Amino acid sequence: MKRALCLMLLTAFIFLAGCGTAPVRKEPEIPAKYPVSKYVKPDVTYAIDAYDPWEPMNRRIYIFNAIFDNFVFLPVVQAYEFVLPVLVQKGITNFFNNLTEVTNLTNSLLQFKFVKAVNTFGRVAINTTVGLGGLIDVATINDGITREDEDFGQTLGFYGLGPGPYLVLPILGPSDLRDTTGLVVDSVVYSMMVGELIDLTGLGSPEDDILNYSLTAIYAIDKRSNEPFRYYKTGSAFEYDLIRKLFLIKRQFQIEN
Repeated sequence: MKRALCLMLLTAFIFLAGCGTAPVRKEPEIPAKYPVSKYVKPDVTYAIDAYDPWEPMNRRIYIFNAIFDNFVFLPVVQAYEFVLPVLVQKGITNFFNNLTEVTNLTNSLLQFKFVKAVNTFGRVAINTTVGLGGLIDVATINDGITREDEDFGQTLGFYGLGPGPYLVLPILGPSDLRDTTGLVVDSVVYSMMVGELIDLTGLGSPEDDILNYSLTAIYAIDKRSNEPFRYYKTGSAFEYDLIRKLFLIKRQFQIEN
């Protein structure tokens, strides 16, 4: 037992001595050839710059959206596209486009864009009647009256309200404080209109709720089906920054036109 104990102590001593005398390898530190300040100036606005004070939170939401999209939303969309023929999918898209024309019409009037308002009213009248409740986009096919996309976020921008901080919304994606406010207003107007249409069916309260939820789900699936964007497929190592800049440029263009 004494020999074993002495052997263990000797082994431990040799091991500790080796650790204490072994040289620590350290890679040489290569200094930067030029400082960042040589290229990035504090008083200059660069093309990629954006007001994004909530960037850490936004990036986490962006990652959540990518996971949700790839593992939940897109599989549902793929099943939807597999089950329904393309003609039926197109009819559903036309139907919801016709329903959302109410926000286009309202915001065109609020922005004094009377030509767009007249075009939108004509589209609603034609597609609701001749187009079988909006299932067929007769206004575009036969009359060449294209859809005018106007929303309350654009209306707020028209009256000079700035975009405010950039914001990534869960599931919905890129936005900003102004456009999020506009989205809420447009959603309320749309929900009120859909609620009135459902009331006209004469269904009871439980059936109303089921129909309303069903329309909301189908609308979301159809909207995602028509959106070609796929997370992390842009080929850019800086996809978050790229999407942020493209969104802000797009919104500014829509407000100015």
